[in-house]
Amino acid sequence: MKARRLPGRFLHLPIMMNQEYGRRRFLRLMASSPLWAALSKDAAHGEDLIAAADEAVNVLEFEAVARKNLTPGHYGYLATGVTDDSTLQANRDAFSRYQLRVRRLRDVSHIDMSVELFGVKWESPIMLSPVGSQRAFHPEGEMAVARAAGAKKHNLIVSTHSSTALEPINEALGRPSWYQLYPTDDWEVTRALVKRAEKAGCSVMVLTVDSQNGSMRDTLFKLKRSAPQKCTDCHIGGFDYHAMVQRRPMFAGLDVSKVTTQLPLDMTWEVVNRLKDLTSMKLVIKGIVTHEDAELAVQHGADGVIVSNHGGRNEDSKRASIDCLPEVVAAVQGKIPVLVDGGFRRGTDFFKALAMGAKAVCVGRPYLWGLAAFGQPGVETVLTLLRRELQIEMRQAGTASIAQITKDFLLAR
Repeated sequence: MKARRLPGRFLHLPIMMNQEYGRRRFLRLMASSPLWAALSKDAAHGEDLIAAADEAVNVLEFEAVARKNLTPGHYGYLATGVTDDSTLQANRDAFSRYQLRVRRLRDVSHIDMSVELFGVKWESPIMLSPVGSQRAFHPEGEMAVARAAGAKKHNLIVSTHSSTALEPINEALGRPSWYQLYPTDDWEVTRALVKRAEKAGCSVMVLTVDSQNGSMRDTLFKLKRSAPQKCTDCHIGGFDYHAMVQRRPMFAGLDVSKVTTQLPLDMTWEVVNRLKDLTSMKLVIKGIVTHEDAELAVQHGADGVIVSNHGGRNEDSKRASIDCLPEVVAAVQGKIPVLVDGGFRRGTDFFKALAMGAKAVCVGRPYLWGLAAFGQPGVETVLTLLRRELQIEMRQAGTASIAQITKDFLLAR
């Protein structure tokens, strides 16, 4: 029996289907890109942008207003990931791989979200991650953030590259913050930074270890190219690290002539040993993502670790922070607290991290969206919304306290 010959117009059907699949895949990738979002008009041509902080339904609504308010370069700095933004996107996508097993008929009339870290009790496990150059997002920068964190009683980590000095930030916060350290390649400068933080009353120092050798932040570079503008508050000196350091408030009065980088390429665990000998502050290492390094952190006397891929901004691992968390928690065996950051936006995100064993969760971009959108009221509202969502999720799951959130509530898909 002869096979029937299909009409000519059907001969290329597989090719057409492949082309259509490719086109759809390309559009999905473009739709998820911060660059595409920044260069496109808002979905409702601005009609749906909130006009005041208290109009927000969730923290995601602040991003569109931030994008509208900022120059392309400053929005690019806030939105960018590394290379094609895939690690940044992985931080968000990973949460969908975990489901919650919720319990019924439990007394959740009173919710206790408090946690204790290094002898200090906090009303919430939600902390503010260190971010430099915050005056790039709002004229009041770190001061507005500190006042908001103080008003809402959240812990704040201040960056070495803050656009305001540590001392007035602590005053606005109403208590000493934690201090994030980039140690530089000049030990005398490093020592001076540590001693200044210690003198300012900081009890915890956060050593960032995931920013060596820079990164290819394509989204940032493309947006800066699309509308180049000079910034009077940051970036003077361009990519010359030495020029940038000279005008940072935390380096005021220091001889930075020998400083060429924030994290030396030859930095090893020896710097942890030296810092432990240098200060009485607790030492938390930020950027730990494997069980091997978590075990080494404990061996070298770290008082805590933060599981972090720098918000997808520095490493192109394509591995989400939330996926790294379980092995780090298992490795430290409860000897030191484990914190985490990277892509946290909703109450369920926080709940999942706490169920995996995180002691606290740090956020960066959401509070900066609030800052860029509405200043201090924006930051305060972001913190209020995040706490409200976590509280709602705790009630839905049947957990009246953070201590009751365990791995039994988590199911990996």
